[in-house]
Amino acid sequence: MSLKNRVSDEIKTAMKAKDKLRLETVRGIKKVIIEKESEIRAKGREELNEEEEMAILMQLAKQRRDSIKQFTDAGRDELADKEAKELVILEEYLPAQLSDADIAAAVDEAIAQTGASGPRDMGKVMGPVMQKLKGQADGGKVQEIVKAKLMGE
Repeated sequence: MSLKNRVSDEIKTAMKAKDKLRLETVRGIKKVIIEKESEIRAKGREELNEEEEMAILMQLAKQRRDSIKQFTDAGRDELADKEAKELVILEEYLPAQLSDADIAAAVDEAIAQTGASGPRDMGKVMGPVMQKLKGQADGGKVQEIVKAKLMGE
């Protein structure tokens, strides 16, 4: 089942359950999907592929994480809480996130393959790791682990 169909079903379910937050979040996902589909129609395609759908979900999740941090820093806990609840809903559509240990193992592997030896080689490591872990790890978390490993921490 495509993401668009799954989201449409979720909208109906949320409406019946009168779950306002889920309905709002899922409608937001559908809105972005429709916008992206209209962009690709100009290129002669009708539907998004699975990778493009995953990119949309990852982008929306990243936006929520950034908002949570900003709202928390500004002392707006009620808004941070709402964003956190939306993030939980979005994460239902994403693959399970890897643990720090699993991310660290992938980073170690990439460092060995690229021969990276210091902070200036961060880009060499980030590319392959993010490609391998696409959708399974937050880029900020990966960057944090790569930086720590390359700095020798």
